[in-house]
Amino acid sequence: MSADTAKCTSNACENPLISAEQREKIDEVRRLVGTFPDKLITFSSDASISRYLTTHNWNVKKATKSIKETLKWRLEYKPEAIKWDEVAGEAATGKMYRSNYSDKHGRPVIVMRPSRQNSKTVPEQMRCLVHCIENAILNLPENQEEMVWLVDFSGSNSSNISFKMTRETAYVVQVYYPERLGLAILYNPPKFFAPFWKVAKLFLEPKTANKVKFVYSKDPNTLKIMEEEFDVDQLESAFGGKDNADFDFDKYSERMREDDKRMQSQWEGGNIACEAPPSTLIPSQVL
Repeated sequence: MSADTAKCTSNACENPLISAEQREKIDEVRRLVGTFPDKLITFSSDASISRYLTTHNWNVKKATKSIKETLKWRLEYKPEAIKWDEVAGEAATGKMYRSNYSDKHGRPVIVMRPSRQNSKTVPEQMRCLVHCIENAILNLPENQEEMVWLVDFSGSNSSNISFKMTRETAYVVQVYYPERLGLAILYNPPKFFAPFWKVAKLFLEPKTANKVKFVYSKDPNTLKIMEEEFDVDQLESAFGGKDNADFDFDKYSERMREDDKRMQSQWEGGNIACEAPPSTLIPSQVL
């Protein structure tokens, strides 16, 4: 299907506030990409193309290349087809899940707990991450395109953190999900994380690195970030909130299975908030 026949089929449609120059670049990228597969026609929307242009500083050539890569990966990897029951084993410990609350901007929140890492197989870890990101996108409210990551380092040690997984996560988020990450909060990172972060930052574009905030429960100045971004009544106690409930695997599984049905229905109906995920293996140029 030609992109011209379906300029906007996502939940974030034409933006009347874009400038004439930006409009020209969006249209140019759409023209250069050419035919979008019917299943991925939502990637031809202004909202989707704008995200790729934004992440590449409105460079038409780079954005076009990135979108083509994304379309190729989606067709091969089929991230929307990943079912909860396929990744439930990876997620059983509560090491990664979409919370039942959003931030004050309505952004879905993905919680990560390195101390609950239960495997060392990067492709399976990545598959679990992709399912979680896709689920967060599925649950985006209208006029919102971003999500938030909350990383709880309590009880973690150096064996819980993988450079390879971190590198591949950085690639996936920046290349296949441009402008989807609005904020990442690292909560109480231990001392051993400091040298790790110095290396990890090398994998990140400056604009992505700037979205990463360090928060310490004993530092009132950094704790303000939590108060500014979240309703403390809904926020988990592990992050300084008032909700003492722990991760409930059975209840979460019910939510995810229902969301899997919605995901399948929306993709079959061609009405899905568009964005892009990865393959089980990351291209060699980032290694």
